[in-house]
Amino acid sequence: MVAVAKAKYIRISPYKVRRIANEVRNKRVVDVESYLSVLTNKGAIVLKKAIHSARTNLLSKDRNIDEENLIVTKIDIDGGPQMKRFHPISRGRAGRILKRTCHVTVEVGVKE
Repeated sequence: MVAVAKAKYIRISPYKVRRIANEVRNKRVVDVESYLSVLTNKGAIVLKKAIHSARTNLLSKDRNIDEENLIVTKIDIDGGPQMKRFHPISRGRAGRILKRTCHVTVEVGVKE
C-alpha cells in the first residue's frame, strides 16, 4: 500500500532540495521526520511537510497500519517554471537571473 503527496511550485532551486532528498530516500518515516526537523535549510522544511502529508494520507486510507513500518519509497524532485529577471551589468547590458521553482513528489509505503 502506497500513498502519494505532491508539493508544487515551491520557490527553491531543485538542486538544493535534491541534495537532501538523496539522504532520506528508502529510510523509515519516523527517522526521516526527526532528521529533517533538525536541519535548518528551506529544502528540509519542504521535504518534511511533503513526507508528513504522504504519511497522513496513508494512515487515513488504512488506520491499522503500524507507523514504525512506514518507509519513504520514492522521492522525485522535478524542476518547475523559472521566473526570469534581469540585473543591470556594465556597459548598459543586462544579465539574466533565473529564479527557479520545483515540484516535490513523495511516496510513502509499508515495508514488506
